Amino acid sequence: MKDSVAEEHLYLGFSHQYRESIFPLHTSISLFLLSYCDCKLFKIFLVPTGENVGDQIVTKNLLGDLEVHFISRCELPVVVQSCCLPAVVAKDGKFCRAGLSVVLRHITQKTYEADPSKKDVLELLGFKKTCLKACAEVSQWTRLCEISIPLAVEGFLTASPEHCQTIPPDILQLERKLREPVRVHNDDKIRRQKLQQQKTGAKAAVPVLGKEATEAGKPVEMCEHPLPSLELSIAFSKLLVQEKSDAVNREAPHVRRTKTSDLPLLDHVFAEGLYFTLADIVLLPCIHQFLVSSKKQGKNLANLPLISSWYQRVQKVPGVKRAAGKCNMELLQLPELMSAPEEELQDLSSFCDDLEEENEDSNFIGGPRPTMTKLMENGIEAKFSPHPCPNWTLDWTNLPSAVSPGEGKMSRDRALRKQQQLNNLVAAVTKLAKPGDVIVDFCSGGGHVGIVLAHMMPSCQVVLIENKELSLIRAKDRSDELGLNNIWFIQANLDYFNGTFNVGVALHACGVATDMVIEHCIKAQAAFVISPCCYGFIQNTVKFKYPRSHQFKEILSYKEHMILCRFADQTAVQLPPERRLIGKQCMGLVDLDRACAAEERNYSVQVISMEPESCSPKNNMFVGIPT
Repeated sequence: MKDSVAEEHLYLGFSHQYRESIFPLHTSISLFLLSYCDCKLFKIFLVPTGENVGDQIVTKNLLGDLEVHFISRCELPVVVQSCCLPAVVAKDGKFCRAGLSVVLRHITQKTYEADPSKKDVLELLGFKKTCLKACAEVSQWTRLCEISIPLAVEGFLTASPEHCQTIPPDILQLERKLREPVRVHNDDKIRRQKLQQQKTGAKAAVPVLGKEATEAGKPVEMCEHPLPSLELSIAFSKLLVQEKSDAVNREAPHVRRTKTSDLPLLDHVFAEGLYFTLADIVLLPCIHQFLVSSKKQGKNLANLPLISSWYQRVQKVPGVKRAAGKCNMELLQLPELMSAPEEELQDLSSFCDDLEEENEDSNFIGGPRPTMTKLMENGIEAKFSPHPCPNWTLDWTNLPSAVSPGEGKMSRDRALRKQQQLNNLVAAVTKLAKPGDVIVDFCSGGGHVGIVLAHMMPSCQVVLIENKELSLIRAKDRSDELGLNNIWFIQANLDYFNGTFNVGVALHACGVATDMVIEHCIKAQAAFVISPCCYGFIQNTVKFKYPRSHQFKEILSYKEHMILCRFADQTAVQLPPERRLIGKQCMGLVDLDRACAAEERNYSVQVISMEPESCSPKNNMFVGIPT
């Protein structure tokens, strides 16, 4: 095991203590993961929401064996003050990870790096290490786990008795998710094993996880369970690093010949499917508090049989009871519940259903011409403002090599096009920014825009925000090579950044991300320079509905707008010139809608084509200024 040096600081919010938990629940979840991983790699700070730090008291038994310090909000590192908690900051104070999912994934990864024997901890990240990696704005599952259920439980616990008679819709939505068939890598093979088990009527050996087995690594007692139990066998075999028997792996000829569509579906064992992941870690403290409160109120949990079974099953996972004990969570033993009729769950989360149906309805047949004609008949056509400085360029030959995008793994042609794209954005930003301004590079990737701006404008502060850790680490390495001291890095989803700034910039913000960046800038009353990308990924989300502007909404339906978005991606150089021209016009119309929406909120916005247009198939650029 490597030396455990507390080089990073973990900041957790603290509003109050209630029964067995510290609130907000994001803090209890973080502490539970630290206990589960037995992680001592971070110096932990609680950040009270109240004014007086000295008045805050936390019962020691809620913190387990973790050493925790109090710090006021105003004492936080500058980069953390711009973020929602939880947040982790590197030793130099320049690199911050913010938001529950990002922080939990980082704790998991650091624990494994410090002690590679903890393979069970690494498994929390799931298949291809993607558990809760997608941001909550585009992933309904991440949003449910990371935001909706913690907030729903907090609201349930603080509601007056007359307002907490019903089960929160988000809890019911989780119950419904657990009803859905499991889809996992290699599920065809597992489904054939399940069919064989059903055909033969065999009983599968399932581990019995007693305290001695789970906590001390002693031999695991095996027992036979009635069908169906294959999913349970596979799940716990993985947890205990056991090989499944050859008898289970061999398939009879009639099983091999069965069509995939005729194979039995797989049932949930854990939240994401067959395997125990970070999603279960996130949900357990929340569901536990909900169940404890419901039990005290004498509520009938008949509508939650799958959540109840999941709650009991999670307790059998090695290390869970130990971690719960450290956090003073007295886990309940619940009776087996019969599954509720489907009709009783049909009214839940109607919004999510409407969203799914609306997005599914965006399929279409035909091209964009009828939609474009409809807009033209109402006096709307794609229009582009003149480029303010079409020939402006950075002196790339005299810039340090670490500033150039060619330093990355790019071909010479791609590096040249990237330089041309940067010329356009940097020219616009330099006209808007003043000395002392804060410039935020949203969706920064490897930092191509932010690093150039920090180097060219040393009197400004530049903040890079990116969800992908490796990209941001590469940007940090390039910044360190240049010795830049006016630049900060935040790994987070955009929703977790709440700092003030003067100019927002984004190069090729994908799909809905462009609208998220515009929204951040409008809320901060900041100017923006944005180049959109991936129009085909645009769709209605919890926060964003399309068309964006009132002007377009009066003319186009959602489906008609989606036709424009899909064809706006038809601008690749390999396509025929006529098709690229239509794609460019569709891009212009989608971006005109965005510009109109910003203008309705007191902004002056220009939609400009980058120069030269060959620098990218996605060569539109917004320049927006608050009026």
